[in-house]
Amino acid sequence: MKNFITQIKNNIINGIEISYADAKKLIEITKEEDILFLSDCANQIRKHFCGDTFNLCTIMNAKSGKCPEDCRYCAQSAHFKTASPVYPLTEKEEALNLAIAVEKEGANRFSLVTSGRGLFSTKDSQELSDIYKYIDKNSNIHLCASHGLLNKISAKILKDSGVKTYHHNLETSRNFYDKICTTHTFQDRVDTVKYAQESGMEVCSGGIFGLGESSIDRLDMAFELKSLNIKSIPLNFLMPIKGTPMENYTPLAPLEIIKTIAVYRFINYDSFLRYAGGRLQLGKYEIQGIRGGINSALTGNFLTTTGSTISSDIEMVNKEGFHLDK
Repeated sequence: MKNFITQIKNNIINGIEISYADAKKLIEITKEEDILFLSDCANQIRKHFCGDTFNLCTIMNAKSGKCPEDCRYCAQSAHFKTASPVYPLTEKEEALNLAIAVEKEGANRFSLVTSGRGLFSTKDSQELSDIYKYIDKNSNIHLCASHGLLNKISAKILKDSGVKTYHHNLETSRNFYDKICTTHTFQDRVDTVKYAQESGMEVCSGGIFGLGESSIDRLDMAFELKSLNIKSIPLNFLMPIKGTPMENYTPLAPLEIIKTIAVYRFINYDSFLRYAGGRLQLGKYEIQGIRGGINSALTGNFLTTTGSTISSDIEMVNKEGFHLDK
């Protein structure tokens, strides 16, 4: 198996992209020794195509709860009884203060995240636009946004407000999507990605592992992201939340996560693979992910779970030989 992995790695470095059949062989590896070797090879691919640049993004839960969508993993869905807080859209001064604070701490990117189906009304889009314009005028941080589904109009409004990157996960594979959500479709998510791209924004899109999907579903999502030319891919690992239909799900084994990260690097060789929610459950293997394809991270407190601090992530990144994106 090591010879096979080495050959695929060398092919990628020499400009020959991995086939679906070969990627399937990699995602089906089970021996720890082979998984760790695969992870090391993924790191070589990352270094060849991306160098040692690392970026840190932060988010603000700018509007929480009462979401009409039924995403089965989400604490903010109105369909489930959870302890997630409920509050309206933040004030622009509060958003600016947090953006300035995380910028001073060393974060490269800042995003407002709001619960809800998406941005379809001009009123909602304009309220957010005013906040983004205010932050853009009074700080230097790279602005991102995450507000669910978009149409062409709302995408343009965000772009014109100074938003450079739109975040919208595919979450899982096309074939598995209706098992985790029934109130919108996988194609709705793909359309949103395309609307954001057409507006001129970059797109950050990934998913959540541990939703009950198969390894093939994870593989299919990786190739779907590649087909959409996504260059920032957040990888979340389910942390079951009480009150959701997935509260009793068993998290993925750390080595399964490490293997998945590596395969994503083999497929999306020149993208930023971003540690996101749930990475702390990797325990001692968290560093192996950094050494096995990861080159960006969501840092600080996440939406409904707690992440690492910005300072601890900067320390980890520097220790592993990366330098922060400017």
